[in-house]
Amino acid sequence: MSILGRILSIFTGGSSSEGAAKPMAEPQTYKDCVIHAEPIREGNQFRLAGRIEREIDGRLLQRKFIRADVFTSLDDALDCTFRKAQQIIDQNGPALFGDGEETRSV
Repeated sequence: MSILGRILSIFTGGSSSEGAAKPMAEPQTYKDCVIHAEPIREGNQFRLAGRIEREIDGRLLQRKFIRADVFTSLDDALDCTFRKAQQIIDQNGPALFGDGEETRSV
């Protein structure tokens, strides 16, 4: 890390790449979908974010989501991300992947 990056990390509470999504928990399977919780670190908080994947006809389709909810605890952010993804799957049903797009936001 550069000197400027180290100085920046002093004021932001972490490295300059801290906002990047990283796997923070094992994926969960729910109704033929795989849920990846990927909360985004924002200073000392975590924004609810993740993706839902499903393989259809040999193609891996992804639906990404980011919500306004923020949490001070990573565990709370992960738990709520999995619940939100399950809610998205339940509310959309087959239409969630019905358009056949490889990747889109929901």
